[in-house]
Amino acid sequence: MAIDFLERCDIVEECYEFLLGYAAQGLPSDQGSSAGREVRNQLERARNALDGLPESCRQANHHELATSEKYDAFCSMLERDVRDSLVGIELVLAQPAISSQLVDNLNASSHLRALLTDLFLFGEILRSQMKVGVPLAGA
Repeated sequence: MAIDFLERCDIVEECYEFLLGYAAQGLPSDQGSSAGREVRNQLERARNALDGLPESCRQANHHELATSEKYDAFCSMLERDVRDSLVGIELVLAQPAISSQLVDNLNASSHLRALLTDLFLFGEILRSQMKVGVPLAGA
């Protein structure tokens, strides 16, 4: 559904914005600071939003958005990018200490950047369709 997909996108984008700020703080660990406590929370929220995101993308399909073949190809690409990004997020969450440098490296991951670009692209398509009044699944 379009709304579900956009809400999930917002959570992932908010996490990424938080991670950019966290990386700039130069913290050696997530222990002992409010930003440190929040970094795990943000990563967990993003992980939860990504779980099911490809299915949400497929459900947001509307015949006006793209031909079925092109749309299905995009959803398959998104699924790969979600899977690859989750590997990095899970690895970071598994660490006993999450430093700013570790987060900076996660932010630089080509997998996470590809995922964000996917979200920006498809999110813009959905929002554009909503602006012109095209009825969307779940909207």
